[in-house]
Amino acid sequence: MQETELWLTKIFNDYLATPGNWFLSMAGLPHQARPWADFIVMQVLVMTILVLLFAMLRGRLSADQPGKLQHIFELIYEFVHGQTEDQMGNGGVKYLGYFGTIFLFILFSNLIGLIPGFEAPTMNPVVPLGCAVATFLYYNLVGIKANGAKYAAHFVGPFWWLAPLMVPIEIVSHLARPLSLTIRLFANMYAGEKVTMVFLSLTYFMIPAVFMGLHLFVALMQAYIFMLLTMIYVAGAMAHEH
Repeated sequence: MQETELWLTKIFNDYLATPGNWFLSMAGLPHQARPWADFIVMQVLVMTILVLLFAMLRGRLSADQPGKLQHIFELIYEFVHGQTEDQMGNGGVKYLGYFGTIFLFILFSNLIGLIPGFEAPTMNPVVPLGCAVATFLYYNLVGIKANGAKYAAHFVGPFWWLAPLMVPIEIVSHLARPLSLTIRLFANMYAGEKVTMVFLSLTYFMIPAVFMGLHLFVALMQAYIFMLLTMIYVAGAMAHEH
């Protein structure tokens, strides 16, 4: 049981403990009196917000009179689409769904910590690790689908006789990617949140706004970097020249 919990987590634990323990049992974990952790509840909230936003957007799509919400998501789509083409060319468009999903999830997870009474779930290393593992599995599956059995040639190197040297290096390199993605996202969000909270506790005049702006910049940048590295990994897995 955590020492402190957010007000929303308290509601979940007070009224939704049974569903929470059901999920724990599905994962093979023992039942707890208060099964909901802050980072889990915040992820549920982020996913709920995204589903509601897209439900609202779908009902308001218009080619003649697009609303503000449509304009915002069109800008996001064009940004992700442009980055995909820059990194992967036209062939990368079919993977746009995953890139957009991981970008929006991390972005909203980072930004929700700016709202009083909430905290960014990406401050907990489990959440960045989950996103990193999902990306690791995704780009390897894309590589296998694109190249078949020849995907293993990516690990051998340019010459077969280099295989004893290159295979261990490539395996370690690929396994380090989820770790790198996890540490980068977690460390930046955790540090940004703590710095903002320290200055908020010291003064409420002007200075905290500067650090909240910095926190906003970090949140946007970390979502972008995570998406960009995902694109690079997918592009590398799809490459045939190896």
